[in-house]
Amino acid sequence: MPLYKLEDFDPNYRQTFNGEDIKAMELSTEGGNHIGKVADALVDAEGRFRYLVIDTSIENSSKQILLPIGLSRIDYNAQRVYVDGLSKEQVEHLPTYNQSIVVDYDYEEQVRGVYRRQNTAAPQSIDRDSYSYQQEPSLYNLSEQNHQTFKLYEERLIASKSRVKTGEVAVGKHIETETARISVPIEKERVIIERVTPSTVGRVVSSSEIDFQSGEVARIELYEEKPEFHKETFIREEVRVTKIVDRDTVEAQETIRREELDINTEGNPNMTSVPTNDSI
Repeated sequence: MPLYKLEDFDPNYRQTFNGEDIKAMELSTEGGNHIGKVADALVDAEGRFRYLVIDTSIENSSKQILLPIGLSRIDYNAQRVYVDGLSKEQVEHLPTYNQSIVVDYDYEEQVRGVYRRQNTAAPQSIDRDSYSYQQEPSLYNLSEQNHQTFKLYEERLIASKSRVKTGEVAVGKHIETETARISVPIEKERVIIERVTPSTVGRVVSSSEIDFQSGEVARIELYEEKPEFHKETFIREEVRVTKIVDRDTVEAQETIRREELDINTEGNPNMTSVPTNDSI
């Protein structure tokens, strides 16, 4: 089962733990003796803490080792990790850890073997192919005695938006026909022939005035206006088609649930409640 360095597994692990950084914590015994500091943490494929990488400094002896997470108690208020029973002898027998080491089953067995001799007994049967951390809760379980945790859940009303089609407007054009009428005045010329009696009727015409001619013709040209009609096309109007966004606020009301913590005590236990209850 592969293990990952904390920052490799979750580059934003500080945000995950609300700004807390376990890699900045000092390591002490329950009696308050300083024995080193936390250099890193190793998690499994599901993100569960399995080991703390410890820079030890016991009696002027320094060494980087792995500490199973179940043997530690993390105090976020004090920014300190407490461990009970980590002796100089254990540190000497533990395999040295460094960044280039691949933590495989054999390496873990070396680590577990040292802690089993003092802290816990080995499982009755160990099979490298079926081994799981749940077989040794005293080494790997953070939910024991000093690490009892459970999650409080709450429901939140989340608003989201989705874009849906509510309709469609199609704007086109078609042709309508109608009969148009137009009038235009025209002129026509015509000839009026009148026969009138001259005022000199009965007067004798002298022979010098007589001019009889045969075939004399008077010609008058007649004109008239003829109407001509044709069609021309003009722009009657323009139609602009655009769309605008109307904004509105939609409110929703829903009943949501939240779990609150109930604490029942017996006797007079020494108990401290802290505002932030972060657990690894």
